[in-house]
Amino acid sequence: MKRSLLCALMLACSALPAGTANLVKTYSYFSIGGRTLDDIGSQLTKLGPRVKSTGMRHPGATQMAFTTRVSYAERSNSCAIADADVTVKVKVILPDWRRPRKADAGVRLFWDTLSADIKRHEDRHVEIAKNHAGELEDALKATHPRKTCQEAKAKAAEISAAILAKHDRAQMQFDRVETINFESRILRLLRYRMKRIENGQLPG
Repeated sequence: MKRSLLCALMLACSALPAGTANLVKTYSYFSIGGRTLDDIGSQLTKLGPRVKSTGMRHPGATQMAFTTRVSYAERSNSCAIADADVTVKVKVILPDWRRPRKADAGVRLFWDTLSADIKRHEDRHVEIAKNHAGELEDALKATHPRKTCQEAKAKAAEISAAILAKHDRAQMQFDRVETINFESRILRLLRYRMKRIENGQLPG
């Protein structure tokens, strides 16, 4: 599920405190009903968050916004990045199944497995974003001085665009791999969960 990326690059000359890339994460949930697997699938297709990149609804999604703040130190014949601070804000959207009282045990087992996998998938998207935010912050701080602050700002914008494009490619590649492996992964997770239930490690 490719995310919609809102990238606000604020290149300021004011002094900023040093720090590592920051992550601000929130969760929201959408309710679905249904008693059978087909019902649940239909509800996810109908009510799941719409992803702009595909124009389709998905069982989960992560909305992201990167904010980059850069401060500069200007000298008589050079201008350098004095500090850089990158923050990525993410909103993870997950399904919440309003489980009917008489839902079949097999349906409950499948849902528990599927919902855990959806959350793992979205959390991995968050991790990819956080890693690239850190990479961006480190790259900006490592930039060599330029003759003018205008050149330094241009270089900062160039670095930001390159790393954010790399981030987008990483997110898309992750989705491609996950889509290919979905069926085998869910079957493996179902067998693992069933074994844990049989061993009394999970409630049935």
